[in-house]
Amino acid sequence: MDFPQIWPLLKDSSRQWLMEHNGEPLPDDLIADILRVTGGEQNAQWWAGDAGEGETQLSDEAVDWIETVANDEG
Repeated sequence: MDFPQIWPLLKDSSRQWLMEHNGEPLPDDLIADILRVTGGEQNAQWWAGDAGEGETQLSDEAVDWIETVANDEG
């Protein structure tokens, strides 16, 4: 599942957090929301995985896509 397909299925609060904190490590509740939408799939195209010290981040591609969406909605 590509990130543009996931986006509309995320909770409003998750989308808002991603726009406000784009590129930051993901909190556990946001990871859970993404995995809920994807059925547990972690597509390597958008999921960077562990960033060190137990932190999880999205790929640069996903971060760039979210930035574009945030700029269009802002």
